[in-house]
This record gives sequence, structure tokens and C-alpha cells, in this order.
Amino acid sequence: MAMLSFDTRSLDNGAVTVEAVLPPSDGVWLDEDILRPIGEGLRVTGRLSAAGAGRYYFSGHLSGATQQECRRCLVPVERDVTADVHVLFAEAGGEDDDDPDVFPLEGAQGDVIDLRPAVREQWLLEVPPFLECRPDCKGLCPKCGADLNAGACTCAPEIDPRWDALRKTRNASE
Repeated sequence: MAMLSFDTRSLDNGAVTVEAVLPPSDGVWLDEDILRPIGEGLRVTGRLSAAGAGRYYFSGHLSGATQQECRRCLVPVERDVTADVHVLFAEAGGEDDDDPDVFPLEGAQGDVIDLRPAVREQWLLEVPPFLECRPDCKGLCPKCGADLNAGACTCAPEIDPRWDALRKTRNASE
């Protein structure tokens, strides 16, 4: 697979095809990125082209897998994630400097397009923040921690004292 960094001069003769894998071990991922891809990494495909003076456009597709704990029962859950990506890169010092959706060019003269930060950001926006092992997951007992998917626990049901007045009214009418 090819890399994800391009010299802007390589685009003088037309668009370039991007086909690369961004591994989970790449330095673009931060320690706090718990939603980074697993396995071989994040597959990036698309097309990078000039979009005017000092501006470049990447249109492509991301695909990879992520693993998290089920938000209810804490078992490991793996999900495939795919997304279409459209990113604009521009030279620093222009009208796009304050636009958070435009990524700056790198290099001494702004002559390098590094797709990795934009790909990382797009991935983190697409990965669901919470996964469930299944839609009807019953989770864990809040008292004993038993997995309620495996069956009921032996804890007595907890009665909320805030409803006592309503219970008394209901019992009086019976």
C-alpha cells in the first residue's frame, strides 16, 4: 500500500489515486484515541486533486473495524465502520485559516499534503461512541454485577422510597 503523504507538485499533472492503510500503531493516533481502528488498520481509498490555487481536495472512503466494550454488559464488541470522506486542504495564510473544516498544508513552503490528520479526524467522527452487543442486551445487575443476559440474579428487587406515597394511595383504594 502507498503512503498518505503527497508532494503538491505530484498533482501538477492531474489527480492521484490514494490507496493506503493507516495502521493503529501510526503516530497520528493519540494516546487518548480509544476508538482507533483494530487489526490491520484503517483502509483509505480515494482521489486527491488540485482545487484551485493553493487548494487541494480529497474525496474518498474509509473502512476499518473498531472494538469497544458493550455499554450495558461490558463484553467486547467489534464493529465494522465505513465512511465517505471529503476534505479540503489549503495553504496557510489564506482565507481558510480560521475554518476548522480546512486542513493546512505542511512543509516549509506548504508543499506537502498529509492525509493522516484528516483521516484520523474523520474516523473519530464516524465511529459510534457507544456499542451494544445486541439491541436487547439486559446489562449487568447494579447491585451484584451479574450478567443479566445469562439469567436473573438473586438480588431482591430494590423499592424506591420516593414512590411510597403513591403506593399508599394505590393500596388504600383497593
